[in-house]
Amino acid sequence: MKTTLNIDEKALNKTSSLTGVKEKTALVRMGLEALIARESAKRLAKLGGTE
Repeated sequence: MKTTLNIDEKALNKTSSLTGVKEKTALVRMGLEALIARESAKRLAKLGGTE
């Protein structure tokens, strides 16, 4: 799917330097995956599980 995003340039540059990833699409994908993992862990913790 193609879409247009307005992304803070400073945040994008910092993320790129921290990860070593230069491709914007990869950075966005990694960010979404990290958010999914974090929120999934929160939901699991609310259910009394551990991860």
